[in-house]
Amino acid sequence: MNTLFLIIVIFLIVLAVFDLMVGVSNDAVNFLNSAIGARVARYRTVVAIAAIGVFIGAALSNGMMDVARNGIMTPAYFSFYDVMCVFLAVMITDVILLDVFNTLGMPTSTTVSMVFELLGGAFAIALLQIFHGATATDGTLLSLGDLLNTEKAISVILGIFLSVAIAFVLGMLVQWVARIVFSFTYRVNGRTTDQSGKLGSLVASSLKIGIFGGVSVTAIVWFLLINGLKGSSLMTPEVKEIISQHTWLIIGGGMAVFSVLMTLLSAMKLPVLKCVVLFGTFALAMAFAGNDLVNFVGVPLTGLEAFQDYMVNGNGEAQNYMMRSLMESAHTPPLYLFAAGVVMVLALVFSKKAQNVVKTSVDLSRQDEGDEMFGSSGVARTLVRTSRSIASGLTALVPSGVSRWIDSRFNADVAILKQGAAFDEIRAAVNLVLAGALVALGTSLKLPLSTTYVTFMVAMGASLADRAWSRESAVFRITGVLSVIGGWFITAGVAFILCFLVCIALFFGSFMAMVAAIALAIFLLIRSHLNYKKSNKTSEADELFDRIIRSSDKAECWKLLRLHVTLTITNQLQLVAETYKSLTDAFFYEDYRMLKRTTAMTENQRKDIKRQRRKQIVAQRRIDPVLSIEKGTWYFLTINSLAQMVYCLKRMGEPCLEHVGNNFSPVPGRYIQEFLQMRNEILQLITRASHAETKDLIRGDANKMQSQLSDYRQTIIHDIQAKQLNIESMTVFLNLVQESQQILSALRHTMRGLNKFEE
Repeated sequence: MNTLFLIIVIFLIVLAVFDLMVGVSNDAVNFLNSAIGARVARYRTVVAIAAIGVFIGAALSNGMMDVARNGIMTPAYFSFYDVMCVFLAVMITDVILLDVFNTLGMPTSTTVSMVFELLGGAFAIALLQIFHGATATDGTLLSLGDLLNTEKAISVILGIFLSVAIAFVLGMLVQWVARIVFSFTYRVNGRTTDQSGKLGSLVASSLKIGIFGGVSVTAIVWFLLINGLKGSSLMTPEVKEIISQHTWLIIGGGMAVFSVLMTLLSAMKLPVLKCVVLFGTFALAMAFAGNDLVNFVGVPLTGLEAFQDYMVNGNGEAQNYMMRSLMESAHTPPLYLFAAGVVMVLALVFSKKAQNVVKTSVDLSRQDEGDEMFGSSGVARTLVRTSRSIASGLTALVPSGVSRWIDSRFNADVAILKQGAAFDEIRAAVNLVLAGALVALGTSLKLPLSTTYVTFMVAMGASLADRAWSRESAVFRITGVLSVIGGWFITAGVAFILCFLVCIALFFGSFMAMVAAIALAIFLLIRSHLNYKKSNKTSEADELFDRIIRSSDKAECWKLLRLHVTLTITNQLQLVAETYKSLTDAFFYEDYRMLKRTTAMTENQRKDIKRQRRKQIVAQRRIDPVLSIEKGTWYFLTINSLAQMVYCLKRMGEPCLEHVGNNFSPVPGRYIQEFLQMRNEILQLITRASHAETKDLIRGDANKMQSQLSDYRQTIIHDIQAKQLNIESMTVFLNLVQESQQILSALRHTMRGLNKFEE
């Protein structure tokens, strides 16, 4: 049995290395997106600064390890066998969650997963102990409050939940004040962000930027370097006492000194805001590592210490030796923290996932319009209407002069962003400094906040205050925010329930269950990696859209838009042909599984066309307005006709799926053979259209084919009336022929609209 426990510990450590690599790769966007989004430096420079922060944060994160040891459960009442069941269940559940959420494309949080997995596993063992009448050393029966560290667990959970609301509100308030002070046009580095070229007063701008930079740097230094070092061996009791007694003096003095220094640097036309953003990137990366390292290695390292204690003192009695040693505070060897820091830095520098930094939070918080990743929901529409009503009521209470002045401070149209930037350096600095301060504060209190959601909600609050959510995009972005938060709540519930069940299975299944669980985890890890490689390929259409958004040349935008529309039509027509062939084959050969897959593919294609249409409408706003009006009608004819083809497939597939699912009689073979000949001609026609053949020729051939199908339809109706045919199967078949006609009609309109659009 000891050999099995050794295998489990080794597995936990290997899994910790994997978690470190995946976690940093997935969460790198938390501390990279602001610097990249504001285009303050090259990607390699930003990553190098973040890597230093990650390494230092990992080296100083020892205090957070207590969360995995005794922050959720009371290990003195848990045997070594109980603890290993909990820890293995936590890591197995983590792998399953990673696989499921990646497959569904839903957001998740490593912090939330770890906390609720520990809670679920410990809760399972606690219930089993209570059921078997576990007692303390004095003979009293143990309660749930004795077995679980309920006070600490509640504080951890409340800290995670409250951090989301606090981060959003503070992000909104701080960014609103910052924008009132700076507006969107300010003098920085000897240049101006004003389109008219007005520089403004050097003294006033330097003073504002200097004070802003001084406050930002002071916050970073205090929370990350002083507060963060309180739990390390570098801080002697004497130094801690001095800091504690002179807290406000240090903060006030820091603000004064840094503000003067930043003001002088700004007056010398040096990039103060750039330095603040990069320093903030370092700070948030450090906070991320200090806070989140426990999510990746806390459980495996605690399991290793438990195993070492058991091997020395356990005498082979795994189910009777109690883990009192875990009640002590963590004393993680510096070598482990150093190794973890090295792995995190290597993952950050070399991971392809980490290089793809413009993710959900940047898309949802950018100043201008672009590809809206999320659709519209009823809740979001209600919130937008309610918010507008409240805003209108509050505006009526503010004097008109004050209201106009505030509006002038938020006029983003007169400002110039850096080429390709999603927002300016002021917002980037607020995002980084505030998120870093909140995470560092949670770390100092030994509360593992969700770095992902603190960073995300600060960015959302700041973008809302910056009026980045216009009437055209607000409903989509609110839907995105609600989707992310909803995914987080789902993560918590699923993590608790799944780990509870896995822990019960491991406890009763013993050796066989543990081996099977490890094998399952390895299989899921390999599958998840392969699925990610397949799904993470950036399409050519997405690259074209990014180029349109980054370009300021209207002629170039029109050229790229034409390519984007043509590419969209080509790809979608190929999908229509594939789906049409699969659907008809599955119906005639009564392949129910294929019909289900085809129906799902049709719905996905419908959503993709809708997403591409939204992007292309945004792109049309970046071309010449006269040209946009001229081409708009033909564009909508093209894209709507293309969507109609997909709706034809949808109307065709649903009756076929129901018919085959009910095992009704098939269509007679003679009709199948006759139709397949015409279907193959339709497929050839759609394929020719996707290869950009002469559009007028395709329209003519489609019209002839449509007439041929119309005649065949009349033949079917005659046969139904004159012969003894199965009415239900022939009705579905007749619907299939009719929708094929509509596909050809929509194809003709698509070709006509595309021809006019490209002229």
